[in-house]
Order: sequence, then C-alpha cells, then structure tokens
Amino acid sequence: MLINIEVNNNVEIRSLNDLFILGRLQEVGSIKVNKSEIARELGVDRRTVSKYIDGYSKCDTRKRGSKIDEYYDVIDYLLNQQDVQVFFYKRVLWQYLVDNHDLNCAQSSFRRWISQRNEFQSYFDGKTNRTVNGVKRDCKSKAHIITYQTGMGEEAQLDWKEELTITLKTGELVTLNVFALVYSFSRFKIYFLSMSKTQTVLFHHLDTAFEMAGGVPKTLRTDNMKTVMDDPRTEYSKGKINNKFAQFAKDYGFEVKPCIAGEPEVKAKVEAPMKLLDELYAYNGLLDLVGLRNQVTKICDRENNKLHSETGKIPILHLQKEKGFLSPLPQDNIRSLYKIKELSLKADSQGFVSYSGKKYSTPIKYCGKELNAQAFDDYLYVYNNTELIVIHQISKDNVKKIELAEHALEKAEYSLMRSGQSIKEFAENNLKELGEMYK
Repeated sequence: MLINIEVNNNVEIRSLNDLFILGRLQEVGSIKVNKSEIARELGVDRRTVSKYIDGYSKCDTRKRGSKIDEYYDVIDYLLNQQDVQVFFYKRVLWQYLVDNHDLNCAQSSFRRWISQRNEFQSYFDGKTNRTVNGVKRDCKSKAHIITYQTGMGEEAQLDWKEELTITLKTGELVTLNVFALVYSFSRFKIYFLSMSKTQTVLFHHLDTAFEMAGGVPKTLRTDNMKTVMDDPRTEYSKGKINNKFAQFAKDYGFEVKPCIAGEPEVKAKVEAPMKLLDELYAYNGLLDLVGLRNQVTKICDRENNKLHSETGKIPILHLQKEKGFLSPLPQDNIRSLYKIKELSLKADSQGFVSYSGKKYSTPIKYCGKELNAQAFDDYLYVYNNTELIVIHQISKDNVKKIELAEHALEKAEYSLMRSGQSIKEFAENNLKELGEMYK
C-alpha cells in the first residue's frame, strides 16, 4: 500500500510494523492519516492501526519462563554450602537434581541455563584443580584420545578410581577406591566400591565381575599396578607380571596385556568414564558406606542402560552379543581359591551379630535372622542374602559391642515407642554407659 504525502513522495506500508513511520510524520505535521482506510487495506481493526501508529511493536519471540527456574533456590543452596557437597561438572548437578528433586529436562538445556547465569557459571569456572577434603582434584579437560576397536570377547580393561576422600553422614572422613572393569566391545561397565586395593580384593572383584558379565575375555588390559606387575612395562622392557596374578590369569584363561608406563590412553575405554565417579562428591556428608556403595552401583547401572555416545549401542544389550564370544569361568573349586569366603552369622534378639569375639549391630528388622558376612581388610560386610545392609570397621580393642549411632537411635525408638521425647539423648547416654561397662 502506498500513501501519498505532501512532500511529493510516497511511503510504502507493507505490514502493521511499518505504521510507526506514519506516526513520526504525523507528529511533525507532514501528513494526515486516514486510519479507517489503512485498516480496510490491511484487513484489521481501526484501533489496531492506531496502536501501531503510536509506536506499538509486537515482540517476535514469546518470552517464556524455563521450568528450570523453579529450581533456582535449590541450585543456589547446593552451590553455596561451603563445599559440603561438591559438583565438579554441570552434568553431575543435573543428575543430582534428576535423582533427588524430580528435575525433568534435557542435560543440554540445563547446561545452557546454568551458562546464562553468572552467579552459577562462576561456580563451575572455579572447579579446576579444586581441593576437596584436603585432596586435590584435577578437573581440566584432557586432550581427545582416539580409541581403538576390538572384536567381541577380545578384551576387557581394568583400572582403579583411587583415593576418593569422602565425608560420611556421621562426619567421619574415609578414603575409598572404586574397582572398574570395562568390556571393550560392548562398553559394559562393572564398578565396585572398595576400602582397599589389595590383591585379595582384586581377585575377588575380578571373579565377581566375570560372573556378572557372563564370561572371561581373551585378554585383560591393565596398567602397571603393583598387584599385577612386579616390574612395570616400559618402552624398553616388557616388565614382569606378578606370579600370583599370572597364576590367576592362567586359571581363568586370559592373557595379561599391561600398558607401557605413562601411556594410559591405551586403556582409554576404562580411563575416560572415570570422571563419572566424581558424582560421589555430590553426596559428600549425606551417605554412609552402604549408601555410597549403592550409589556406585546406581551410576554403573545407569551407564550400562543408556546409549553409548561412541558405539551408538546400549552396553547391557550389546553385551548379549558379546557373551557368546567370552570364555567360561573356571570350575568352582578353582574359583573358591580366589573368592573371599562368606560367613554365616545370626543376629540376636537385639540385632547384634558376633564375629571374632565381638558383637556388631545390624538394623532392628534383622533381629533373629540368619545373615551372611565377609571379613577382609579390617572391615566386616554384613549381607541379607545378596543385599549389603551394613559395613563395620573391625574393632581391635576390648569393647565387645560395636553399634552404629543410627542403629542405637532406631532401637531406642522401637523400645520406648515415644518418638517425641529426646530419643537421641537417651541413645547417646545408653551408649556412653555401655562403653563404661566394658572398660
């Protein structure tokens, strides 16, 4: 539509958004606007024309609040706790909110939302070389490593996530390790939380991992850990495999292939996912040992049941194809040489189990039940069937009863049946008196 103005020129109006030009000309007295005629030409109401001439402009994009905005206060609290809980990566924070606060959004959307808010982005900018519980964590991105491909059943890669210093919910500081085994073809992962990395523990975890995966690979790729190698493999030496580990490999039918020292990229399939386990720091101060062990299992299960970014396959499903190419486990009489032996223990009427002349508590619901346990590396692991229910450090003093504070509180509440009358104080006094009795 062309509108003639008094200065012998035309103004072209193509849409409502062009009408602001007429408003400016009208202000300086250059033209007189027939709003009714313009409304008929554009097929709109006269009042709409008037609004646009006065300067109204419709926004091209609709402003919508993000559903992540509802979590602003929770995120602000989590990132400002003076390093009680620590989130090294935005992915970890996203996963924590998904698991514990019912957040429902894509990880990419969450990362973008954080990046647009300086008060939160600055938290992650400062996480490089962060010190947590006195231990320095290096969070710098490493150069991309090109992984080589292997056939079905050909290889598994072994490593440890070492020296995770975690605060338990009791305030106790513990140093933990995570055993990690990855089947190279399927990328199926097996993680076990461990208090130590002794050879006894390593043999037990490898046997359990092979059983979980459904067979033994032809080769095991490892670094130069002392429980495997007496002398490291270098550029100039093939190294020397520990005799006990060599026998274990022979009994289970796999070849040991150590990496050259200083070249961890050869086992990148197990190295690369290790930072997933830094998620445990998001639960710093919130869990006990059993809770941390369950969290490691949860991380492992989650990774095995989602699409792998490199293979485009779901590891737990891809493993089904690989199983047919794995070697069977040795006979039970050979496996028993390497497995940590189980004990049969019965919880008494107060929920205590006896081991080596001392009593250790279990949750009250297990009173009178037959339980099983494993004792190794100064810890007693108590199970109900296959469910781990409690971990106790084995006592070396003369105190005969070792009871976790939470078990004491539980039993006090159960016996008193009055949750509102300072049960915590009652339990603490009871434990104090018990300690005096056995001095």
